[in-house]
Amino acid sequence: MTAPRGTDRNRRLRSAARLYAVQALFQMEAAGATVDQVRTEFETWRIGAQDPETGQIAPEANLKLFRSVIEAAVNWQARIDQMTDRALVQKWPIARIDPTLRALFRAAGAELLDTDTPPRVVINEYLDVAKAFFPEGTGARLVNAVLDHMAREARPEAF
Repeated sequence: MTAPRGTDRNRRLRSAARLYAVQALFQMEAAGATVDQVRTEFETWRIGAQDPETGQIAPEANLKLFRSVIEAAVNWQARIDQMTDRALVQKWPIARIDPTLRALFRAAGAELLDTDTPPRVVINEYLDVAKAFFPEGTGARLVNAVLDHMAREARPEAF
């Protein structure tokens, strides 16, 4: 039996949305930009846009998921950060970790709290994002452990 048409494309669009969401959340923190400013910038100049210097076209993304993740991450940030703190080693509160990891945990936490995506899918998807930013593997192990803890806290019924 074959997969329904569009399934692979839909997966790619959702994966790209997650990657863009992490980048957008990172940019919001680094530049002090609002969710509306960053959303507009990404949707106008980044997602699916052509790089004027290289001519390369950035991947398309599921805009509904992109918007949902960044807005939920902002709306639930305090709760997500508390969940992340509980999952991290006591001497490493979220304020001390790499800002890319903070953005990743916030995006994943938003999906865990605000969507019906199965927690194991969320964990696997954000592990792939972590590997894009931290190819050496140590970041991915930390991400896996933290997201597993966060998922069990946010959605214990799924385990």
